[in-house]
Amino acid sequence: MTRSYSITFETKCYENDWEFILKGSYLKQMVARCNVDFDFKQLIINNVKNRELVEQYAQLKVKEGVIDAYYFAEDTEEVVLNFFNIPKESFGKGFVYSISELTGIYKCTTDYLLHFSSDAYPARNAVKSNWIDEAIQLMSSNSQYVVATLHWNHLFLDAKAESYGCDKNFWIAQGMSDQCYLIPINIFRKEIYNEKHLYSERYPEYGGELFEKRVDAFLRNKNYYRLIYKKASYIHGNFPKNRIKRKIYFIITKILNNEFTSWCRYPSFFRRQCDFLHSIYKTVFHKYKDMTHKDIT
Repeated sequence: MTRSYSITFETKCYENDWEFILKGSYLKQMVARCNVDFDFKQLIINNVKNRELVEQYAQLKVKEGVIDAYYFAEDTEEVVLNFFNIPKESFGKGFVYSISELTGIYKCTTDYLLHFSSDAYPARNAVKSNWIDEAIQLMSSNSQYVVATLHWNHLFLDAKAESYGCDKNFWIAQGMSDQCYLIPINIFRKEIYNEKHLYSERYPEYGGELFEKRVDAFLRNKNYYRLIYKKASYIHGNFPKNRIKRKIYFIITKILNNEFTSWCRYPSFFRRQCDFLHSIYKTVFHKYKDMTHKDIT
């Protein structure tokens, strides 16, 4: 079947996670789980200490065919900001959290762009889905739909709770996350990033006036909507920031062929396991206590 649109895959990396992305099969698996024959695949590199070393690994991914190109955000920073008419100082602390996304949109030449942050990737249930084609069909038929995403971390009820309604296999909502987004490039490759909205102030203060906050305000001000796929999820969990922990984590991840990434970066994974074990303990303890009390009386 001939496809009527072109699409780019994109992710990014920086100092604390480039090894996870560019060493081993993590990036290849991320692309494969999208279940789409991409017209172009790009990587945005930002804020790394040893540029030459990172570039060597990025070149290997190009040679292997995992990606088609990589870009250092610093190389076109001024051009990108001028193109979108955004003063750098307006970001506050949010510049480092935003320049990669803006660079990717600026560089994109296809009809659609699918972006995953480096610490987010499609879960297994996304592989068998056709969510990208379905989302693009809906966006093509309704101009108010300008963003699509998988729901996050299998939290189906959370995604449903923030929606206004549904359209086929998608919840209809507003809001924006830079962890995963599918967008029509003709809408986002414009001067739309200086919007503000009162509800958009909910984003963390440490992020300043970051990309996703600006897009969130744009969606609300222009009465645009985000489609959230009901039947599949992406997993998001932060990589360790501590250098030693990161090295240990990296080694374990490779030994377990990236499955450690799924298990232990899952948000609240350890807390949930501890809560489960604690509930068992309480049940057994109280039952034993009740039995002992009856024996005594």
